[in-house]
Amino acid sequence: MKTTSPRTANPIIGVVCSTFGHKYVVTRKITNHINEYRCSHCKKEVTENLTGSLEALTLKTKKVNSVVSSFFQKRAERTLA
Repeated sequence: MKTTSPRTANPIIGVVCSTFGHKYVVTRKITNHINEYRCSHCKKEVTENLTGSLEALTLKTKKVNSVVSSFFQKRAERTLA
């Protein structure tokens, strides 16, 4: 399966992240409880699944997140109006 995150060019950064852990930053807010994250060091992308645990951000999960995000935004607009 194809992933959207680029591979690490520098192997030292990969060793640092695997030793000390990733430093994730929120890149996209899907809903109130689902976000997409990217490691600021190695650029690995992950997202939260339905149970709240992190999983790799693949092309399939990125598309699913886009659909859920648009549905959530339309629903929020409808409840405000």
